[in-house]
Amino acid sequence: MASRPELVAPPEIFYDDAEARKYTSSSRIVEIQASLSERALELLALPDDGIPKLLLDIGCGSGLSGETLSENGHHWIGLDISPSMLNVAVEREVEGDLLLGDMGQGLGLRPGVIDGVISISAVQWLCNADKSSHNPILRLKAFFTSLYRCLANGARAVFQIYPENINQRELILKAAMRAGFAGGIVVDFPHSTKKRKEFLVLTCGQRAVNSIPEGKDDDGESCSDDDSEDEENQTVRVSDRHRPQKKQKWNKSGKGKEWIKRKKEQMRRRGNAVPPDTKYTGRKRKDRF
Repeated sequence: MASRPELVAPPEIFYDDAEARKYTSSSRIVEIQASLSERALELLALPDDGIPKLLLDIGCGSGLSGETLSENGHHWIGLDISPSMLNVAVEREVEGDLLLGDMGQGLGLRPGVIDGVISISAVQWLCNADKSSHNPILRLKAFFTSLYRCLANGARAVFQIYPENINQRELILKAAMRAGFAGGIVVDFPHSTKKRKEFLVLTCGQRAVNSIPEGKDDDGESCSDDDSEDEENQTVRVSDRHRPQKKQKWNKSGKGKEWIKRKKEQMRRRGNAVPPDTKYTGRKRKDRF
């Protein structure tokens, strides 16, 4: 299997019947999926109240990650775009409810019903334009906006991602922040090329926690930003979404309304013809394209 299948073909085509069965029968992939799902569930930080939660598994595939959710006593809904993957999940009799759909077109779930979300190696697929009608920015917007709506207040979403480059990482992160989420990137094993894993940890609603969980180092212990030696290996942390700056009463030249009035008064004293002051004097005008 290619190291980056999203560069080979769209997911619904790449994961055909043969690839779906090959994927699910690989003991190595099963082990990796279980490990990543356990870590994602840990980062969800669900309340330890003994009450089963309703979780959403984005890009659930054949249900490997969903099995981890079931083993931990939770109910789950799985969404995937590959019919072949979902057919294998049905054959395996997974316990979750399965939905066939394209996350880039938004999630058709009721508002506020999901207690948490995990996703293993799926979201970066939205950064590719597999069709002429695909716009990665709009698809990411549709996904994160609809995801925000279906989450309960204070719920978390954890996405294990492997962006192709820093631009893809920023594209995904910005789309999430603009949708209203708080959160950032958690990096496990930042100094290891082989073991390094990135998790996008997001929180929804007014009870969003500003602190981001810490990643794990090569010994499996928690590591902070100070443990990393260079910018590439640092854990990326964003405490809150980028909020628009307050509008300032300045025009495009950087001069305020009062400055403009003073200049006009000086020109009047010199005998120059100056338009009278109105409510539009010094107003900010829209950019012209």
